[in-house]
Amino acid sequence: MKTAVIQVTEAGAQVAQVVCQETGGMLIPRSDLGRHWADVEAVVFIGAMGICVRTIAPLLTDKHTDPAVVCISSDGSHVISVVSGHVGGANQLAGQLAAALPGAEAVVTTQSDTQGLWALDTLAQRYGWTAEVEGATMNDAIFRFVGKEPVALLIETSDAGSVFLQRTCPPHVRCITSENDVDAAHDRLLIAVSPRRLYSEIPVLQYIPKTLCVGIGLAHQAEPSADIIRQIQQCVEDNGWLWQAVRTFATIDVKRDEPVVKLLQSQGFDVQFYTADQLAAVTVPTPSDVVASHVGTPSVSEAAAILAADGGPLVVSKKKGEKFTVAVASLPLMQEVGSGHGFIEIVGAGPGDPDLISVRGRRMLERADLILYAGSLVPRELTLCAKPEAVVRSSASMSLEEQCALMKKYYDRGCFIVRLHTGDPCIFGAIQEQMAFFDAHHMHYHITPGISSFLAAAAELRSQFTIPERCQTIILTRGEGRTPMPEREKLHLLARSRSTMCIFLSASIVDDVQQQLLTEYPPETPVAACYHLTWPDQRIYRGQLKDLASIVHDHYLTLTTMLVVGDAIDNRQGLSELYSAHFSHLFRKASE
Repeated sequence: MKTAVIQVTEAGAQVAQVVCQETGGMLIPRSDLGRHWADVEAVVFIGAMGICVRTIAPLLTDKHTDPAVVCISSDGSHVISVVSGHVGGANQLAGQLAAALPGAEAVVTTQSDTQGLWALDTLAQRYGWTAEVEGATMNDAIFRFVGKEPVALLIETSDAGSVFLQRTCPPHVRCITSENDVDAAHDRLLIAVSPRRLYSEIPVLQYIPKTLCVGIGLAHQAEPSADIIRQIQQCVEDNGWLWQAVRTFATIDVKRDEPVVKLLQSQGFDVQFYTADQLAAVTVPTPSDVVASHVGTPSVSEAAAILAADGGPLVVSKKKGEKFTVAVASLPLMQEVGSGHGFIEIVGAGPGDPDLISVRGRRMLERADLILYAGSLVPRELTLCAKPEAVVRSSASMSLEEQCALMKKYYDRGCFIVRLHTGDPCIFGAIQEQMAFFDAHHMHYHITPGISSFLAAAAELRSQFTIPERCQTIILTRGEGRTPMPEREKLHLLARSRSTMCIFLSASIVDDVQQQLLTEYPPETPVAACYHLTWPDQRIYRGQLKDLASIVHDHYLTLTTMLVVGDAIDNRQGLSELYSAHFSHLFRKASE
């Protein structure tokens, strides 16, 4: 249980039901709250504020450990953030619940929220930064900022958080391009987002983004590992960069088992590995013939750093230690979409699991001013990474005209809009009509691809949908329901190839699907009916084609079901002999 819901009177029963559905919470008696206090993330009272306050008062300890507490009036008209507003997330929860209750108003009294100011104490957590304060405390920095004293803002990276700060900069904050631009006689605080060590005469609240990729070359079995890592850290910091800004390490794959690499991994660092061929393809400022003769590439540290940074620039060229070399590259700046006008990003959400959206897709969600998601097909959890002030709407009950009108309204304001579709938006994604609207109104847009449910089906079935010498084709199609199919794409015609067939949106017409497929596939052909792939309630039923309709009907499966047909399902019998013969043949040919 992550959310405890306490219904004080019977008048709040309907509100309690909505809250439980929205949060996945559980109703508990008020007398049991003390027992659950340390284990829950949020507590929602439905009733009078006085009862809420008297109940939680003996339990409160610290805003960094207390759960978020929200109180909702019994009629659902007011949703009040009580404690742990920023750090605990009560303010955000109040907004979420107010949106779920018709006519409800979120009541938030935190000063930064009431004035539309940044929540300085939660920015680092929200955007994956590290926060450090020099010359003051975090509370001092918040006091100066919320008190609207003159603040200088220095941005030396470009990520979702930096874009947010730049777009929402309040009047008492002025942007600068260097710490040398600070006016010590006027500015009372410097807020900076930078991976560099900064020097300032005034208090500094610095957010350190993880933007650095450190490439390392290592002598064989270099020891002592801890001392080498300290030297690498010293090299990074001596060049003006912060160790907290390191995102990943990278090296050549033959160093995978080196003691230094193992120690870095044990300390929680990500380490990426590249082949000599991958490294040799990168142009670097200081190649080495000696390194090339030993490992097959003229550069390890510089080339590995650049590859790990997605081609970003070197900020520290190769430095040599006694048993290592090190170079540092920075992730490239995020491109500003929109360029002064609105912009729409159509994003593929993947099959359902929030972890299966692309990195780019998540970044788009984090930056969006409006998220319009296909609520009947996309879990709301995918939108929880949205910035606090973003508008998040489900399109489940909206017509196409209403969806387009809403997006144009925000587009005309110069906003960044994410239209979130299930799977990959280009496969049965219904985006054609939307793009036609965008084109007609000269609106700028782009598509971020997503993982389609047919790929999730292969993964969850643990099946290779293409098998050498047996099946080399995958057909993505649907049965003919209310949407007519072109004559040449009727299921019985496609079935002639006996390929692996993934059939979308057809559970409701499964009887016709089975009948058409049986004209070409043998009745014993393996099938799988995959419901809500990668969702928490995922269900997969295997069987034979002759029983497909019964499988669907007996388990009450709905339109969110992928039907998979073909011998590739679970077909691993005999493959070891097939591959063994195949590779033995290749080995003989290579030896001749």
